[in-house]
Amino acid sequence: MGEYASGEAAAALARAAELGAAVRRNSKWFVWYQVVFGCATGLQMLAVGLLKAPYGASFGGVLVGLAMAGLGVYAGRRPVVRQGHGRRMATMMGAWGLLYGAVFIPGLIWFQGVVAWWVPGAVAVALPGLIGGYLEARR
Repeated sequence: MGEYASGEAAAALARAAELGAAVRRNSKWFVWYQVVFGCATGLQMLAVGLLKAPYGASFGGVLVGLAMAGLGVYAGRRPVVRQGHGRRMATMMGAWGLLYGAVFIPGLIWFQGVVAWWVPGAVAVALPGLIGGYLEARR
């Protein structure tokens, strides 16, 4: 009976290793998700801040709308996520939201069309996605 149990244990360990490898292999999509999100929102910030109204808001809105729709379809078709995915996604989105508000609101009030405000602001808004993608790639 001891030999039978050790055979089951070996099979279970082999299956666990196989599943772990599948999760690592199939969860790399989240790297690209975050990078595309960061780039799209950074470009949106540039458009809103540097193009004349209503063109900046229209272009930026369409750009981010298309990016989010594409990312939603892309993410919906992915078979697996790593443990802690929800926490990492919430952290990225929370940081992005804070930075977005910190750049967008003062920018519209005091810095409309000021390149020295909007370019660094766009980089700051893109950073949560870019850093999140980098950290995810290292996992």
